[in-house]
Amino acid sequence: MEYVALGKTNLMVSRSSFGALPIQRVSDEQAVSILRAAYEGGINFFDTARAYSDSEKKVGYAFYGMRKEVFIATKTAATTGEELQRDLAASLEALQTDYIDIYQLHNPPFVPVPGGKDGLYDALRAAKADGNIRHIGITSHSLELAREAARSGLYETVQYPFSLLSTEEEIAFVNECAELDVGFIAMKALCGGLLTNLPLALGYLRQFENAVPVWGMQKLEEVEQLLYFEQHLPVVDDAFKADVEAERVSLSGDFCRGCGYCLPCPAGIPINDANRMKQLLRRAPTAGFLTEEWKEKMLRINDCTKCGQCASKCPYGLKPLETLPSHLEDYLTFYENRRK
Repeated sequence: MEYVALGKTNLMVSRSSFGALPIQRVSDEQAVSILRAAYEGGINFFDTARAYSDSEKKVGYAFYGMRKEVFIATKTAATTGEELQRDLAASLEALQTDYIDIYQLHNPPFVPVPGGKDGLYDALRAAKADGNIRHIGITSHSLELAREAARSGLYETVQYPFSLLSTEEEIAFVNECAELDVGFIAMKALCGGLLTNLPLALGYLRQFENAVPVWGMQKLEEVEQLLYFEQHLPVVDDAFKADVEAERVSLSGDFCRGCGYCLPCPAGIPINDANRMKQLLRRAPTAGFLTEEWKEKMLRINDCTKCGQCASKCPYGLKPLETLPSHLEDYLTFYENRRK
């Protein structure tokens, strides 16, 4: 495993790190086994959030008694300084620790600054002075806000979606973070499951010295696979670049990353998956989607009231109202063919 200094934090973190959102879907015992396997394989940076139900608790179980051996990042979606203090106390208790290495604001709609009426940054600064957090970070799905945060000098890390499907503007942002000495944490390195070629995704990101992807994993086999490819990195040659370009062409145009910021939908449509169903049916295991339960969910698209809330909240400027009917039509075709 390779390690790199995460920006001005100077934390030497594993080049491949662990995204702990998915472990909320498995038992405590399974989660601990997965987390410890990742650690034993050389991963020392684990990213979770207060919003990930019991994920923090499971991370706390896994690393109880060995806190100084790992770096832990978590997040708060608090909107005021008082809420942040409560979230921080809850996170410290769940993680069974007295400090958090990187405490991140979780996708706020603006970049908090000192003296703001919200009190968020002042609460962060006070928590750092008290030793409850070591470094201040922020996450965002908005390139504009992520860039503003990095340039402000207030945030030591920025977490933003980054993969081989990222645009030239996003690549420039990653390079700018390196110049500013801001730690860049890459979320959605597999683009929410649309990318299935792990060595290709891993090899692409490894070209960016400052990019530290947090890979979401919920199975021991996924940890083992990642660790294997860490030891057998692909060669970035003409064939590799051709494969990257083929993936980009395959997923060209506007596509849903599955971030879920369009939710909740008043009609109960699972927009974050429904609006990329065409790609999921062709790139992911289909059994989990071609069920009566998922058919009912997809048919809710017919109940859309066209309120427009989803489009107004999408950080990528997508227009689900225009594309959801096509995804439903494609889904029903797959569903009927499966029955035959």
